[in-house]
Amino acid sequence: MVVEVVAGFLTGSLALLSDAGHMLTDAGALTVAILAQRIAQRARSRQRTFGFRRAEVLAALANGIVLGVSSVWIVIEAIRRFREPPAVLGLPMLAVAAVGLALNLVSAKLLTQGGASNANVRAAAAHVAADAAGSVAAILAGLAVWGLGWNIADPVISVVISVLILWSAWKLVRDALDVLMEGTPRGLDAARIEQTIAQTAGVASLHDLHVWSVSDELPMLSVHVVLDGRHHGTEVAAAVARRVGELHGIAHVTVQPEAPPPSEALVPLGKPSG
Repeated sequence: MVVEVVAGFLTGSLALLSDAGHMLTDAGALTVAILAQRIAQRARSRQRTFGFRRAEVLAALANGIVLGVSSVWIVIEAIRRFREPPAVLGLPMLAVAAVGLALNLVSAKLLTQGGASNANVRAAAAHVAADAAGSVAAILAGLAVWGLGWNIADPVISVVISVLILWSAWKLVRDALDVLMEGTPRGLDAARIEQTIAQTAGVASLHDLHVWSVSDELPMLSVHVVLDGRHHGTEVAAAVARRVGELHGIAHVTVQPEAPPPSEALVPLGKPSG
């Protein structure tokens, strides 16, 4: 990052400065990611019965917002440079960008080996991928400036790559907000889950079905089922939980059995004796 800042000012390259800006953002983002990961591993307490798993989602949300803001700043600066393209030293810019790309690819490989299914790790990896993209943009701009003398290539490529980074930032923010708003986790179909429960032996009907997640790796479900009067409530609850786990991969299932209407009960309700 320090090398790119110095080289950016010396060569006049916006692509290098934007890449350095992303690296500065990433230093903070990765710090937040590490802290969130450690906080999420804390045991649950009486005040926080789900533990601290949401810390990962909050970190992903913060990272996505910061990534988006930095991309917008690069676009604004690039537009200013369109009017008066400054002179750019292409060869030093190209060399520094190539070294930056190599380092970012190593970092990205380390992060993806750590478990890309985790929202927090994905957010950190997205930052590093954005840096790698910025380095690629700087390399292309350096080639265009050095080989063809196109100084305007520097802001043009910076805008293109910033738009791609902004899209990645939006996906991070969208996924984090889905979790925080208790939305149905991606990859799960609430209608199919409802059908699975309704087809379970002993279930006459169901209501108050909720499917949400505490974090990316912890989907949950709760539902009220009305018994058909031919099966015991605990058996039906166990069967629903088992089928939902097997067919939809949800391990944390809470089922509230409800008695059938008196007319459908196995044993008609009579007047109390005495």
